[in-house]
Amino acid sequence: MRFLDTNILLYSVSGKRGEEEKRSIAAELLARGDCAVSVQVLQEFYVQATRATRADALSHETAVAFMETWMRFPVQEMTLAILTHALALKRRRRFSYWDCAIVAAAYASGCDTLYSEDLSHGQAIEGVRIVNPFR
Repeated sequence: MRFLDTNILLYSVSGKRGEEEKRSIAAELLARGDCAVSVQVLQEFYVQATRATRADALSHETAVAFMETWMRFPVQEMTLAILTHALALKRRRRFSYWDCAIVAAAYASGCDTLYSEDLSHGQAIEGVRIVNPFR
């Protein structure tokens, strides 16, 4: 299983000039059936995609429709165990809490790969390999 970070979802709907290649790569990842996301990823997508200052902001209805489509994947809920794991990662690794929560959710989902451009490509954290698909 592969876990998708928020930026993958955002690029898949981007209408910005210069992001065509990233949009295509993100769409290819989403077309696979072996993906997982978390409630946190879906929440972050909604907030960023509908942000009033975003040039290509989505309406509430459009953002929700995309989110409902991605709910076909396993969706990891936030649990006390994930929170505890994320806090332990934060203490050991000194990443942002939000990145640690994504790694903890990927781990809890049984994913061996986390697609993200926010962490160091090739790094393994708790057995989850970070892959930046846009490199």
